[in-house]
Amino acid sequence: MHCYRHPDVETGIRCTRCEKPICPDCMVSASVGFQCPDCVRGGSGTGHAPDANQPRTLAGGRVAADERFVTKILIAINLVLFIAVRVAGDRFTDELVMIGFAYNPELGEVVGVADGEWYRLLTAAFLHQDVAHFVFNMLGLWIIGGIVEPELGRVRYAALCLLSGLSGSALVYVLDAPNQASLGASGIVYGLIGSWVVLARRRRYDMRPVLLFVAISLILTFARPGVSWEAHIGGLVAGAVLTYALVHAPRDRRALVQYGACGLLLLIDLGMVLGRTVALT
Repeated sequence: MHCYRHPDVETGIRCTRCEKPICPDCMVSASVGFQCPDCVRGGSGTGHAPDANQPRTLAGGRVAADERFVTKILIAINLVLFIAVRVAGDRFTDELVMIGFAYNPELGEVVGVADGEWYRLLTAAFLHQDVAHFVFNMLGLWIIGGIVEPELGRVRYAALCLLSGLSGSALVYVLDAPNQASLGASGIVYGLIGSWVVLARRRRYDMRPVLLFVAISLILTFARPGVSWEAHIGGLVAGAVLTYALVHAPRDRRALVQYGACGLLLLIDLGMVLGRTVALT
């Protein structure tokens, strides 16, 4: 018998209300026996505080009622900035787009990460000028984020998205020409794709559809002109590596390993950025 939420985990325990099999990560103590997360969200009647014995996600995060909460926030940020770009025009974009080191005639000054504008590494990941680009990325964020966020939990998922976007921008900074502008949430979306691969493998799902999707995504990355493949690859690798650390962290040292993995990835990104900045200046 296997847990209904974790098919790879064997268990001998059933929910006292609905009788679904549940593993230790999912079971919530009740007045009699244990209950599953679904029954707890529906009202357990145990008299416990809402966060008492709360079931956990695969990565150890709290199970949330709204499984796309962070995804909705990210989409909202992208939408607000997209509207701002359409209203304010190119000058607004020029202030936030990812660029290494260049003279901008519109602003009349030297700009770029190498000039101390490190915020561009993240702001660029939320900017879109083209409607099709915006819609495509938001669909990817909504669909794949809807798969990944419930598995990681809100905090870990938010960290994954931000570090994937940062890693994509860092690779762009290192490999692209310093005056080459780049923008878009593709680094975050590809980070989610990398995360999805690891989660599907961890759940022992059929990997063929997942790998086919990854293959098609990579073909589109290198086949279409003007696509920042560096942001895609940087996000993909960061998302896969970080998710592996999040879901395979030993339970007794889970927080230490997970925080350490996030910190290590951040240090690698910062090291890449510092090295490139020194080379450009």
